[in-house]
Amino acid sequence: MQMGQRTWVFDQKPVIVATGTIGGPFEGKGPLADDFDMLHEDLWLGEDSYEKAHRLLFEQACETALAKGRRHKEQVQYILGGDLINQITPTSMASRSIGAPYLGLFSACATSMEGLALGAMIINAGGANYVIAGASSHNAAVEKQFRYPTEYGGQKPPTSQWTITGAGAALLGNEGSGPRVTSATIGKVIDMGLTDPFNMGGAMAPAAVDTIEAHLKDRGVDPSYYDLIVTGDLGRIGHSVSMDLFKKNGTPVKEEQYKDCGIMIYNESQPVYSGGSGPGCSAVVAYGHLLNEMKKGKINRMLVVATGALLSPLTYQQGESIPCIAHAVSIEAEGE
Repeated sequence: MQMGQRTWVFDQKPVIVATGTIGGPFEGKGPLADDFDMLHEDLWLGEDSYEKAHRLLFEQACETALAKGRRHKEQVQYILGGDLINQITPTSMASRSIGAPYLGLFSACATSMEGLALGAMIINAGGANYVIAGASSHNAAVEKQFRYPTEYGGQKPPTSQWTITGAGAALLGNEGSGPRVTSATIGKVIDMGLTDPFNMGGAMAPAAVDTIEAHLKDRGVDPSYYDLIVTGDLGRIGHSVSMDLFKKNGTPVKEEQYKDCGIMIYNESQPVYSGGSGPGCSAVVAYGHLLNEMKKGKINRMLVVATGALLSPLTYQQGESIPCIAHAVSIEAEGE
């Protein structure tokens, strides 16, 4: 199963049986609105705090995936997930409602593919028949923790990004029909010394490039093997920086095949600065829009590379630089 230094190849090809994607009001105004299973009209979701609303997002994503996959929560043997809030409490508390053994994860915005990689590893090794892997974020809850409450109306520079309100969950199984998880490359922590918390895309770009190049080397494939290579949330700044790094390194990634979930999820008219971000960003785009495109036959092979900045409010206040990471998972259409 090990290939090269950092890549697992899954000979059993675990199946993405079903997914659940939940979004907020702002995501409902974007170009991918039709790819969500459920959209909420306000950020509160009927709760009395943004953190409780965040918890509900993940709960609903998991419940939707189970309902669409026609499986009961008793059949789920593990839940793997995480978010950005202190001690990943929204995900932990949401997992109470399913009651399966729980593995809480934190790779910041790279959590979605960390969960999918580990879930596929568990199933491929015969450790479970069904697992749920997912990630979530909530704009108001995250902004309050890392920057300022949104009610303050604080100014942001053009390099900053908009934390999405959304949750995506995938029900993985050892049998059934659907897209297959074929391999995963685990990222290294890359720190280029950047300290600006309003330029996450620029900080994360080198980690994305490092993981993508490691994946291609380990698997012995050219970028053209994939119809699509998509990063989690580099935004416009990070996407541009990563393309420059590919060119500098001589890695033949073509612009037309290289996309970013943080750019895709919103319209240019929406005031999101450099683009979307948050653990829920790559989760909802991959488990919603991109898998729908795969089911339509528009994509046969894709490499989803979730990117994360591993800072905290405390490390930022203490002047630490921003360590970053990226995890890559290859997903192929059934029959490939």
